[in-house]
Amino acid sequence: MLPESLLCLLSATFAFAQARQQLTLDSVASFNTLRLNPPSFSIPQEERLAVSIALCSVTSSQPRFFVSNISNSDGQSDPGPAGGTNVFEIKMVDGLGSWTGGFPNGGLLSVQSSDSDGFSFDVGLSTNAEPLHQNITLPFLGDTTSNQAIVLSAPFAKFDIPVPSYPNYTLPAANMSQPPPPSSTPNMTLIVTETSRAITGGPRTGCFLSSQTTTGAIDEQMVWARDILGYRSQWLLSGLTPSTNYTAFVIQDSTKVSGPIYFTTKSAAFLCPLVHSLPFCPGVAYSMPLPAPPAGSTSYTAANLPSTLTDPLISYIANFTHVLSTFACGRDWYSPLKGCDDCQREYRRWLCAVSLPRCSEASPANPDGFTSVPAEPSATGIVASKVAQQVLSALVPVETRDPPRNEFMPELGQPYTALLPCLEQCNIMDRACPPFVGIKCPTSTFNAGASYGVGYIDSADGDEFGGLTGTAQDRWGNVWCQLV
Repeated sequence: MLPESLLCLLSATFAFAQARQQLTLDSVASFNTLRLNPPSFSIPQEERLAVSIALCSVTSSQPRFFVSNISNSDGQSDPGPAGGTNVFEIKMVDGLGSWTGGFPNGGLLSVQSSDSDGFSFDVGLSTNAEPLHQNITLPFLGDTTSNQAIVLSAPFAKFDIPVPSYPNYTLPAANMSQPPPPSSTPNMTLIVTETSRAITGGPRTGCFLSSQTTTGAIDEQMVWARDILGYRSQWLLSGLTPSTNYTAFVIQDSTKVSGPIYFTTKSAAFLCPLVHSLPFCPGVAYSMPLPAPPAGSTSYTAANLPSTLTDPLISYIANFTHVLSTFACGRDWYSPLKGCDDCQREYRRWLCAVSLPRCSEASPANPDGFTSVPAEPSATGIVASKVAQQVLSALVPVETRDPPRNEFMPELGQPYTALLPCLEQCNIMDRACPPFVGIKCPTSTFNAGASYGVGYIDSADGDEFGGLTGTAQDRWGNVWCQLV
């Protein structure tokens, strides 16, 4: 018989080996299954918790996670596939899963896997209703060139927009600036890889994607207020390969993932440079038919865009604002829903879209898929394709001899293909402005298709979101018409 002292020592050692690690509230902990003994965790008492799991490495088999909220006692059995009272499985999708519920007596979390090589994963406990690990709104593709791309995150914070009120009807200046930067910003990371790479088969989680190498180089990252939805992170990438498919994710604070979105770089023959970061046209982030940027620059911004182009545009906004300010814009609104500030904002967006044309090119899969010029009076901007159910973008070839849409545009000196603005850009402005301004948008019955892409977002008859695509662009890299 073993001495009593040795029995006590063995008993203490066994109990220590079986003690579960307690998870910490409102934090993320990282683990590897090869170093778990036992493969379960203690969850502290809390009225309500969001438990989230993120796989951080590729596994040979799909692991399963189970949670129970009866007790966190070491004598309580691990929750598992056999079920039982208050045992719940956390469903995993693309390496991410979460479960929210009450833990009045604490609880347990267990992991089960047949992967002998082991794998790493993160666990987060949130006392808010929002899990620490989650998928968030998709990022936004500005545009690409043959070797560049501009990508923006989803909005992460709102900013104050002063609304004119009686007797002060002051509207934003024509040459307005960006709103003051936010006091704090989340940590935003852009991950871009060639779509053909195996990254698309791995977990779509922050801890896994953060370990991947971004293709190309990030020349610039900045906070940008593109529209009234709020602040975004904006990235300018270079060093990409022409005519190549890419996949992009945005990671926020290491745990929240937006994406993927997909895009294709233009062909090597595409020469239109990117234009972005224009405070007076904050929605502009695309390529334009301009000569190469000045020496030392890889794109155009407000700092180097020709004043011969920007001065007339700003002057138009100033003149329109002056006319608009003669109307009672505050207490005496002309609409219970809209004010002069809405009208000015939508006029600015429309003017930027039609004054700063966007370059593009037909899909390599259908190089002849573009709008004929000149368009018929009843044209919609959509051309029938020989391929059933295929929707073509509102592309118009522009020859060198053709007069520019904007007379102040510098000469490009070569043909290019323009992407027409969406007709909705004009209609939104029309709905936001008072009748006395005299805005008249074309209709599909007459000549709208000569200047706009029609029937994509709204139907040709004007049914909201009843068009062929319901949107100007999608997450797969299709851009049908231009909307700033």
